[in-house]
Amino acid sequence: MRGLLCSPLPLLLLLLLPWETQLQFTGPKCRSGPLDLVFVIDSSRSVRPFEFETMRQFLVGLLRGLDVGPNATRVGVIQYSSQVQSVFPLGAFSRHEDMERAIRALVPLAQGTMTGLAIQYAMNVAFSVAEGARPPEARVPRVAVIVTDGRPQDRVAEVAAQARARGIEIYAVGVQRADVGSLRAMASPPLNEHVFLVESFDLIQEFGLQFQGRLCAVDLCAQGTHGCAHHCVSSPGSYSCRCRAGFVLQRDQRSCRAIDHCSFGNHSCQHECVSTLSGPRCHCREGHDLLSDGRRCQARDLCNGVDHGCEFRCVSDGLSYRCLCPEGRQLQADGKSCSRCREGHVDLVLLVDGSKSVRPQNFELVKRFVNQIVDFLDVSPEGTRVGLVQFSSRVRTEFPLGRYGTAAEVKQAVLAIEYMERGTMTGMALRHLVEHSFSEAQGARPRALNVPRVGLVFTDGRSQDDISLWAARAKEEGIVMYAVGVGKAVEEELREIASEPSELHVSYSPDFSTMAHLLENLKGSICPEEGISAGTELRSPCDCESLMEFQGRTLGALDSLTQNHILCGRGRGLEGRRETLRIPTASLIAHWPS
Repeated sequence: MRGLLCSPLPLLLLLLLPWETQLQFTGPKCRSGPLDLVFVIDSSRSVRPFEFETMRQFLVGLLRGLDVGPNATRVGVIQYSSQVQSVFPLGAFSRHEDMERAIRALVPLAQGTMTGLAIQYAMNVAFSVAEGARPPEARVPRVAVIVTDGRPQDRVAEVAAQARARGIEIYAVGVQRADVGSLRAMASPPLNEHVFLVESFDLIQEFGLQFQGRLCAVDLCAQGTHGCAHHCVSSPGSYSCRCRAGFVLQRDQRSCRAIDHCSFGNHSCQHECVSTLSGPRCHCREGHDLLSDGRRCQARDLCNGVDHGCEFRCVSDGLSYRCLCPEGRQLQADGKSCSRCREGHVDLVLLVDGSKSVRPQNFELVKRFVNQIVDFLDVSPEGTRVGLVQFSSRVRTEFPLGRYGTAAEVKQAVLAIEYMERGTMTGMALRHLVEHSFSEAQGARPRALNVPRVGLVFTDGRSQDDISLWAARAKEEGIVMYAVGVGKAVEEELREIASEPSELHVSYSPDFSTMAHLLENLKGSICPEEGISAGTELRSPCDCESLMEFQGRTLGALDSLTQNHILCGRGRGLEGRRETLRIPTASLIAHWPS
């Protein structure tokens, strides 16, 4: 059989010889190991005499290529039509000559086609120990070859399934008029290896050649592992041991050893090479994550994986993280919060864009951003006061400067704001800021107290009205203006709104979800470096020190006005003439102590 499979010349000669001679030309016997083989032959009336003779010679030629014997292949033959007849059982013969003699004496039954009945007989009788089959515990493969030329007159699917369940491997060979559906119902899976259909009995030798090759590949490992540590692999007349992936076969040809892939190098791993069953893998040291290239490592950003609670910034070094505060502010004892903005009192009004382009989910992010600003302010009636105005196609004061006295109250009010939608009238909002938001009626402190006034405009797009006039008026009124733009905000408008220098007063983020990085700039800018500090007392103008300071400033102003009057009088030829001076009230107010 090895000569047949491996040499092209014998194969060519084999195809040119008559079919009975072909089946005899097999070289050494196919030593497939122990096997119980039963042929189930259709001898119904549809099989013509010369066709039956062809099938008889097919069996004889096929048997000559098998290694038959009590401890090798045992062969049994049954024929069927409307009934089933045993030609010879599995244990009857152990020599080819005896088998051939019985097959040549075979007389066809020439009746119906009860294939299901024949399968049941093979399952219950032909493969029984009493008939010569080896017991199930011997684990000897059982193979049935059914050869038929027509459609069964009884049911085959159920009984064939029972036979397969008992461990019988079924080959279904159909000739000429055979029903393909019935063949598939009988055969074992995979069907492409167990179903054969030939055009005539003259061509049945083609199946014989294929079948003989398959018998030589019977699984010898079904009898046991033969000491193989992992897998036993059957080959024609023999077997070999094979290891699982990631292992190599040892010298004893049975045991397996894991392959150390890293012994050939570190495979460009930045940190460590680890050998696995599927091959080398790169591994990173503690506190690092493997990058997408599978080789380089990056320090793990713990700030993104935990609820760090840092008020300002979280910094990760791979193994741990720490909180940082902006310049000028100290980290508190809790290791998370920063000292408040206490360098100065501020009146802060936020103009928030509530136009349709912002969208509801982003407006919620804006409110969260506003509350992060509030978190670093020292909100109180004497400290920082906060007001908020929302604008779209109209302007609405959400809460004025004087309404809330704590940061908690301001943050709660911010979260309660409802989204307006519609247009973007930034110019109208700036006018409202100048004319109303910083008025004392709205809670702004008098100008005489010199409390810085800060306006922060937050917008995501181009204004639908002119901003130039009221942007300039805001700065003329002494309001320090900041402009924060997101997404499609127009840089020219942001610069026009903001105070100089624009580098310190304009901030931009391409997306609402990435606004957090703007906080650092705003925290350092809104906390004023000049103005009335938290440690400075706001003095009353009626205090003694204030009155004395006022007196000194007033006398200085009177002296200056007197000198100016004398100079003017000389110019008009009025030298030496003394007149009563009337000092405007506005001049006195200008020198009133603040």
